[in-house]
Amino acid sequence: MKIKFVVVGKTVEKYLIDSCSEYEKRVKKYINFEFVVLKDLKNLSSLSFPQVKAAEAVLLEPYFKGGSYNILLDEHGKEFSSKEFADFLEKKMVNSSKDITFVVGGPYGFDEKISAAADFKISLSKMTFSHQMVRLIFLEQLYRAFTIMHGEPYHHE
Repeated sequence: MKIKFVVVGKTVEKYLIDSCSEYEKRVKKYINFEFVVLKDLKNLSSLSFPQVKAAEAVLLEPYFKGGSYNILLDEHGKEFSSKEFADFLEKKMVNSSKDITFVVGGPYGFDEKISAAADFKISLSKMTFSHQMVRLIFLEQLYRAFTIMHGEPYHHE
C-alpha cells in the first residue's frame, strides 16, 4: 500500500517547506509515501476562478485514473478528530488493497469534474486555511494518525 499526497503549486515559504519535509520524513517511517507537487499554472490573471479550477483539473486528472482511493481535502468534507481520522485511515488500509491519494487543490478549490471523481472528502476544520498551510497541517495529522495507530506517545487525549 502507498499513500500519495498531491498538491497544486509549490510552496515558497522556507519555514513551510522545512516543516513539510520533516513530517514527510516522519510519515515515511510508517508507510510508502509520496508527496507530489504539481507545477504552478502560469498567466492566470486573465482567467476566471472556474477557468483556473478547470486548468488545475487537467493537472489532477491523471491521479484519478490509477485505481487509487481518492480523498479531497475540501472545506465541505467530513470533519474528524485526530483519533477518528486515525481509525478511518486504518480501516481504509486494512479493508482495501488500493493505494490512497489525498489531494489539495489550488486557492479556489476543486473543479466539479475532480469533485465528482473523488471517493471521499475530508475537511480539516470549519476555518479556512491557505492551500499552503493545509499541506503542513495535513502532514502533521497524517503523522499523528500513524502514531495513534502504533500506540506511540505523540498524541495525548
